[in-house]
Amino acid sequence: MQDTRKFKVNNFDLLRLLAATQVIVDHYFQHSDLSISGLGHKILYLFPGVPVFFVISGYLISASYERNASFRGYLYNRALRIFPGLWACIFITILVISLTGVSFFNKNAIFWFPSQLAGMIYTPGFLSNYGFGSYNGSLWSIPIELQFYLLLPLIYTLIPQKRIDYGFFGIFLLFLFLHILFYIVKFPSPLFRKAAGYTFIPYFYLFLIGVIFQRLQIFKTRFIYNKAHFWVIGYVAYSLCFPDGTDHLFFATIKHIILSFCVISLAYTAPGIAQKLLRNNDISYGIYIYHGLLLTVIVQEKLYSYTNVFELVALTYVLALLSWIFVEKPFIKSKRQTIKTPI
Repeated sequence: MQDTRKFKVNNFDLLRLLAATQVIVDHYFQHSDLSISGLGHKILYLFPGVPVFFVISGYLISASYERNASFRGYLYNRALRIFPGLWACIFITILVISLTGVSFFNKNAIFWFPSQLAGMIYTPGFLSNYGFGSYNGSLWSIPIELQFYLLLPLIYTLIPQKRIDYGFFGIFLLFLFLHILFYIVKFPSPLFRKAAGYTFIPYFYLFLIGVIFQRLQIFKTRFIYNKAHFWVIGYVAYSLCFPDGTDHLFFATIKHIILSFCVISLAYTAPGIAQKLLRNNDISYGIYIYHGLLLTVIVQEKLYSYTNVFELVALTYVLALLSWIFVEKPFIKSKRQTIKTPI
C-alpha cells in the first residue's frame, strides 16, 4: 500500500495557535491580582506554550535548512519570518506607550530602538517602572530563537555527515545536562542567572528534540502517526499525578520530553484539521508578540477591573490577524521555498 503520511500535511499551525493562547492566559494570571488553584495551575501548564514552540521550531527549521540550497537563503527565510512582524510590533509599542504619557525622545532610546529592531530585546531604564517592569514581556524568547537559528547551521557543519544523527543526539544529551545544571547550580548573583536565562543554554535541548524527531521522521512510525490519544492520556496522567514547579526539576524535564512526543503525534493525528480550520493562516506569532504589549498597558493604566482574560484573548487575536494579513503574510510570500512538495 502507498504510504500517505506526508511531512508537510500536519497540524502545527493549530498547535502553535493553542500554545500562544496558553501563554496569554498564563501571563494574564501572573500579572493580575487573580489567584488560581493548584489544580487550575496544573491544567494551565499541561500545554506550556514556550516549550511547545521550541520543539516545533527545531522540527520545522531543521527540515527547512536541510532542503535549502544555500545558507544565505536559510537566513533570508528566517529573517522574513521574524523581523517584519517584530518591527511592526516595536513601532506600535512606541506609539501606544507614547499615548500613555511616556516620551521616547531620550538618549537611552537612541540605543534601545535599533537593538530591538535587531532582535536584541531588553527593557531600557526609562521603561523599567512601566507596567510590570517590561515593555513587552513576551518578547524575551525572540533572541533565544535567533540563537537557535544561528547555531543550527554550525552544528550541521561541525558534525561529520556520516555521524550526524549520533552527533545531534550527543549534543542533545550535553544540553539536557546543561539545562539541569542551570537550575541547580548557584550563580554568583541573580543578575548573572538572569543573563544566562536569556541565552540558548537552558532551552536548546527542546529545540534539539525537534531536530532529532525530524531527522528520524518519527511522524511516519506507527507509534506516532494517528496515536495522539495514547500519548495525551499518558502525558496528562503523568502531569497530574506528580508535583510540578522548579522544586521538581527532573519531573518537569521528563514532562517536557514526553510533551515533545505528544506535540509531534498531535501534529500528525488527523493531520488535515489545521488546514480545514485555519486555511493556512498562522496568527500564532502575532498572538505571542502583541499580548505582552496589551498586558503591560493594562497593568500600567490599572485596567484589570475592566478587562477579563476572554477580552484580552479576543483583542490579541484581532491584532494578530491584522499583523498576519498586512505584515507577516506579504513578507512570507517572498520566502524562498525550501519544502516544495510534501514528503
